[in-house]
Amino acid sequence: MISPEDYLRHDVKIIHGYPMIYAFTYNWERIEQFQCKPDDVWLITFPKSGTAWVSEIMDLIRHDGDVEKQEKIDIGRRVQMLESAIPGILLEGTEYLEKMSSPRFVRTHLPISLLPKNFWESKGKVIYVARNAKDVVVSYYNFDKMNKFNPEPGTFPEFLEKFMSGNVPYGSWYEHVTSWWEKKKDHPILYLFYEDIKEHPKREIRKVMQFLGKQLDEETLDRIVQRTSFETMKNNIWVNYKSYPSTFFDHDISSFMRKGIAGDWKNYFTVAENEKFDADYEKKMRGTTLKFRSEI
Repeated sequence: MISPEDYLRHDVKIIHGYPMIYAFTYNWERIEQFQCKPDDVWLITFPKSGTAWVSEIMDLIRHDGDVEKQEKIDIGRRVQMLESAIPGILLEGTEYLEKMSSPRFVRTHLPISLLPKNFWESKGKVIYVARNAKDVVVSYYNFDKMNKFNPEPGTFPEFLEKFMSGNVPYGSWYEHVTSWWEKKKDHPILYLFYEDIKEHPKREIRKVMQFLGKQLDEETLDRIVQRTSFETMKNNIWVNYKSYPSTFFDHDISSFMRKGIAGDWKNYFTVAENEKFDADYEKKMRGTTLKFRSEI
């Protein structure tokens, strides 16, 4: 009999050179052999980069802004995570997706090297969302404190070192964001920035609408903007992960949806940590045209 102790708070497991959440590595062949379809729409992010936020935006656009079609269905089921697995308790993400009718919305944090074998030949659309590294590391640290699927994060300075070295679930943020940026050249990818969505939500939601081939009126777009505001989502049980048991996510430690701002890193980084991070960042991001804003 499988129990939570068998997969919660375990150290990462290395899959083809990448650190991965222990529970999600269960029967990894299911990921490699997953059959992608041409009409799949993929939402791909590094963790803590606005995944639930853009999932909700996509699903509302799909349903023409009809919020009733979202009631009592968790966002994790409406935009299913490919690699998710709770062995012996819930259907694997791959199994759930195989039962879904097309077109499917699929989300994942996987780096390019770990995608299903037929991903590129299937030519499905990709929406990629990137967030500045400093806010990602702060959000990831707080998430790992409450998310029992991930290893214990330790202190913030310890977690910051692990993040910079790529020793966190899904590996290097630097590799993740830059590799998908380069893929824009030869694959249908809408590359969005978390900070842009915060600053101009309606403009960025319109981009998603157009990418999905939908036409919605201004009133509907305004309703989607309101429905996907941080405060609204923070209080929406079908988005804020409070429908999950505390065995998995302990909201008494930290909320899944915590602040949703750009620039919170200033409340965590010391001057010395910031200087060290900036020097390392410049070295790792040298040569790319990809640029981020660490505050707005």
